[in-house]
Amino acid sequence: MIEIPRETAAFNESAAPADVVRRQYLAWARGDLAALRTTLADDVEWTEMAGFPLAGTYRTPKSVTSNVMERLAAEWQGWTAHDDTYVVDGENVVVLARYTAVHKTTGKPLAVRTAHHFVVRGGRIVRFEQFTDTALVRAAMTA
Repeated sequence: MIEIPRETAAFNESAAPADVVRRQYLAWARGDLAALRTTLADDVEWTEMAGFPLAGTYRTPKSVTSNVMERLAAEWQGWTAHDDTYVVDGENVVVLARYTAVHKTTGKPLAVRTAHHFVVRGGRIVRFEQFTDTALVRAAMTA
């Protein structure tokens, strides 16, 4: 496990893979989609896993924020990805995390573990893949 610096000037400018990924989580938590897009490569491949409500691969920063972050915010109250543990091997960053939220239609809460695999090159996220228990997500969406 590595120590991730929080809000410092060096952290905000760092191209280190873990720092880039952390900036992405912080931007999402603030709802700052413009800042989040700056962490993504122009040709990013962002894959939400099969079975997840937003399943698919999105290939531009705008597509990622429009089809993932904005849709999650529209359908869920307080959708948060809690980035708990980072495992770093070169350009690969695996984050063990948790999603928490309440579905706006059903009112059901969600608390599910997730793992995110990022590939970071040149200070930008070039690839993302999500792993989570999609059955728990769908159960929270079902009345």
